[in-house]
Amino acid sequence: MTHHISRRARVLGAGIAAGVLIPIVAAATPAAAATTPAVSCTSSKAALATKLQKDITAALANRTGTVSVGLYDRSTNTTCSLRATSSYDSASAVKVTVLATLLWDAKKHNRYLTDTEASLAKAMITKSDNNATSKLWKQLGLTKIKGFLSAAGMTKTVPGANGYWGLTQINVTDEQKLLKLITASNAVLSDNSRAYILKLMSQVISSQRWGTPYGAPSGVSVHVKNGWLQRSTHGWRVHSLGTFNGGGHDYMITVLTWGNSTMNYGISTIQGVAKVIHRDLAAS
Repeated sequence: MTHHISRRARVLGAGIAAGVLIPIVAAATPAAAATTPAVSCTSSKAALATKLQKDITAALANRTGTVSVGLYDRSTNTTCSLRATSSYDSASAVKVTVLATLLWDAKKHNRYLTDTEASLAKAMITKSDNNATSKLWKQLGLTKIKGFLSAAGMTKTVPGANGYWGLTQINVTDEQKLLKLITASNAVLSDNSRAYILKLMSQVISSQRWGTPYGAPSGVSVHVKNGWLQRSTHGWRVHSLGTFNGGGHDYMITVLTWGNSTMNYGISTIQGVAKVIHRDLAAS
C-alpha cells in the first residue's frame, strides 16, 4: 500500500514540477521577443495602421537576415517603420541620391544638364550602370554630395569614401525623406527635376523592376530603384526604393536588407512585404 502511495506522489510531484516549468518558459517568450524591434504604424485610419502592422510583421515572421522597412502614404497619412535608423551599405540604391545631387547642383547654377550628363543619368537609373555612376560621382565630388544631403535633411547618410559610392551608408529614414522630396513640390528639388527623376525610375529595365513594385495594383504608376551587393560578411545586401501613385493613394516604400544567403532570397523578403502593403492600401 505504501509503495503505491509513494509512486502516486512521485507522479504528482513530477506533474507539479512540470507545471512550475511551463509558466516560466511561457513567461520568458514575450521578454525574448521584445528584443526584436516591432513594426510600428500610425494612420488617420486606425484600422489600416493595425492591419499593416499585423501583415508586415507576418510577412517577415519566417525570414532570416536583417530587414528595415519604411512606408508613407500621403493620402491616409499612414506611416510604418521597422529599424528605420539602422545603417546599410547602399549598393545601387544610392544612384537616386546621385541623380538628385546632380539636378540640385544644376539648379543652383541655373543650368540644364549637358547631353553627356543626361545619357549618364539615364544609364545609371534605368540600367543601374556602374561606370556611369562612377563618372557622375567623381564629377560631383563629396562636397556637392554632402551639400545635397544636408539640404535634403538626410543627416545620417554617409557617402562612401575613395569613390566607393556603393558603400555609402543609408537608412530607411533618410531614403524616405528623399522619396518624399521626389514626389511633392519642395524647395530642394525643382518640379522639373522631380519629374525627371520619376520618369527615369519609371523606365527601369524589366529585369530590375523587382522588389517594392511587387503586387502594385494595375492603374498605379510605379517608380523604382533597387540595389544589390554581395560582401564577405553579412551576405547579400538587397534593397528596393519605390514610389506609387494612383487608386486614391500616393505612397512610397523603402525596404533595406542584409544577411541574405542569395540575392533572390533578399528579393523574396522585400516582395513579401511589398505585396501586403499594396494590398492593404488598395483595400483601405
